[in-house]
Amino acid sequence: MARPIKLGIIGAGSAQFSIGMVRDLCLTPHMEGSTVCLMDIDQERVDMVHNLAVRYAGELGFNLKFERTTQREAVLRDADFVINTASVGAHGEGGYRWVHNFRFFLSVARDMERWCPRAWLIQSANPVFEGCTVMTRETSIHIVGLCHGHYGVYEVARMLGLEREHIDWQAPGFNHVIYLTHFTHKGENAYPILDRWIEEKAEEYWRTYKPRFHENQMSRAAIEQYKMIGYMPIGDTPRGGGWWYHKDRATQQQWYGPLGGFDSKEGWAVYIAELEESRRKMFDVARDPSASVTQAFPPTKSSEQMVPIMDALTNDVSGYFQVNVPNNGLIYGIPDDVVVEVPAFVSKRGIQGLQIGKMPDSVMTQILWPRLALAEQLIGFARAPSRGLMLSLILHRQVSWPLLSFRCEPPVASYEEAIAEMERILGSDPDLAALIRG
Repeated sequence: MARPIKLGIIGAGSAQFSIGMVRDLCLTPHMEGSTVCLMDIDQERVDMVHNLAVRYAGELGFNLKFERTTQREAVLRDADFVINTASVGAHGEGGYRWVHNFRFFLSVARDMERWCPRAWLIQSANPVFEGCTVMTRETSIHIVGLCHGHYGVYEVARMLGLEREHIDWQAPGFNHVIYLTHFTHKGENAYPILDRWIEEKAEEYWRTYKPRFHENQMSRAAIEQYKMIGYMPIGDTPRGGGWWYHKDRATQQQWYGPLGGFDSKEGWAVYIAELEESRRKMFDVARDPSASVTQAFPPTKSSEQMVPIMDALTNDVSGYFQVNVPNNGLIYGIPDDVVVEVPAFVSKRGIQGLQIGKMPDSVMTQILWPRLALAEQLIGFARAPSRGLMLSLILHRQVSWPLLSFRCEPPVASYEEAIAEMERILGSDPDLAALIRG
């Protein structure tokens, strides 16, 4: 028999996300009778989302109870699940302002230890990799990080003309750093099909790129990284790989298409404009009591894994999902307390990551170990900010930052330039400067 849950959403003012979550809940019969507590520090936004959520469930005749609050205790107390979609300083410069996000994530996790110690935290706000690793190490709560990036494998399949239901795949690694280590179609290795596409069709595809900011999965950068590593980078992974893909606008256009990809100035502007248009649409519907919410946002299930995972953990509607969980031996050569992205079987017994074992040497040596070293530096900086570590991060900048900051910074030209950059960043972020002085 299905059991109603209490779900708390932190950062519920992110209207597009919250309405998508309400829609998926309303389309999952086992969620009937559950309570959804919407929390955001922006009263106007949380009121708007609450308005839309109540009307949405009402139009579908689905029994959900909605609460709203600006106080963290109210959203956490006695919760079964907590979704954290909120960020602090998320669009800062470099990896340095992420220190605020790490500390925010930890404060949420520690409050969960106090008010809902048995609840699952579903972490969707970035950086999922470092954030979940920090919380795993320093708190006792149950944590799973979720992301959309792995769906990039279906874009690969689509471009190759492969039926989705006939492919079998695995793309393990770290969040935003995953590689297609297993890829078959109807039981046969599908990589030769990818190789033929590259040889016969890639150039034509790149010449006819449509001006979209997220053209990364089959971009020149993705294919170049495939050639370097021997395995296809999936989802957001091609956005990284090196500053040399991002050193100027012309370079970004060469590697990612006319807008220069998600991390270019133009690509980011398109993304923000789309968010603003979505927000405007939601506010318009919320202000018009005669408008149909379900007509504006049709009741079709999204591809989000959150509600199916909650259903699996609560009602044993088991299934396989792509998740971010503590390694605990799943990938050889990675410490147990580092969070990895792997396929997992989810049921009432919990989240059981699949044993990946040994990853290809090229993925480990060229990608995962260097990325882990960077993560440890960032986590160390978040736990104990210092000028010395910050300067070291700037001086040794060998890889791109876009997966952390939505911009990319090439290596500095001199020690003096690194000092000047550090002082400029600290001067523009008094909270970070205060943490370092303290």
